[in-house]
Amino acid sequence: MLRETASRRVVLKTAGSLCAAAAVPTAAAATEWTIEKAPTDGALYDVAYASDGAYAVGQGGVVLERTEKGWQKVTDGGVTGDGRDLLCADVTDDGDRLWFAGSSGAVGEYDVKTGGIDDHGSPQDNTNNFLDIAVTGEGGEANVYVGDGSGIVSYSFENGQSGKWNSVQVGQGDALTGIDFYDAKSGHVVNTNGSAFDTTDGSSYDRIGVPDANESFYGLDSDGATDVRVAAGGGVVYRYDGEWSSTTIANATLRDVEVDNGTGYAVGESGRVFRYNGVWSEESTETGQNLRAVDRGSPNVAVGDSSTVITD
Repeated sequence: MLRETASRRVVLKTAGSLCAAAAVPTAAAATEWTIEKAPTDGALYDVAYASDGAYAVGQGGVVLERTEKGWQKVTDGGVTGDGRDLLCADVTDDGDRLWFAGSSGAVGEYDVKTGGIDDHGSPQDNTNNFLDIAVTGEGGEANVYVGDGSGIVSYSFENGQSGKWNSVQVGQGDALTGIDFYDAKSGHVVNTNGSAFDTTDGSSYDRIGVPDANESFYGLDSDGATDVRVAAGGGVVYRYDGEWSSTTIANATLRDVEVDNGTGYAVGESGRVFRYNGVWSEESTETGQNLRAVDRGSPNVAVGDSSTVITD
């Protein structure tokens, strides 16, 4: 497999003082997250808001859309109909294209206006499992980034066209569980070995931490060069604002985090949801299933195991 190799710079850009705060969240807040029925039996791994509403992707290649009549299936066979799991999703800046990726090199692009699905799978013959995806730019002209289970970021600056992909090894081969971009070619990646990396060109990555991290990293929210949050094992949320700090908000693994303009959510095992508004507080839910992802919108939506969908 042809690969564009990275400069392999792994120098820690900042030592960053890692201040661990053992904050105990308050008891269940007033807002309650309620279950919505989903027309599938398998796990849902990610959720994203497009221009026409929320979409969820999951086991067996299912893609669901939230409509006025409830959740409806877009497809239950994945990108090519062969049932490969879809593990991650993101949308273009205009919200008109939903991109998803997953098992055995699956990558697809769904046009929410026409209902068409384009196959962009196995870039450069890479059939690893793609664990997270980030897209920037407008529909049809997107930059696409997918992180896989072997520490490789496959990327295309030409909307995932065949023959228009490159790839780069990030770190030492640990699975890349989170990738998120705040600008066309600027963003962050995290892995299961407690490392975070940044890029400003979309093709080379520098390690920026995290010092003394002992947990695996999962969810990632990158809103700026120094505005990053990471959901981790052990109920820890890491924050990067030029230096790293951490807050323990639960005794359960956290799988995703989304914070914008000082408010947001983290979700994790056993149906647990935490709201951030300057401090973290736990909210009540109607499920004990593990939650995999959360996205903000109207309503806010979280998804997880056993076809779980909850909204606030």
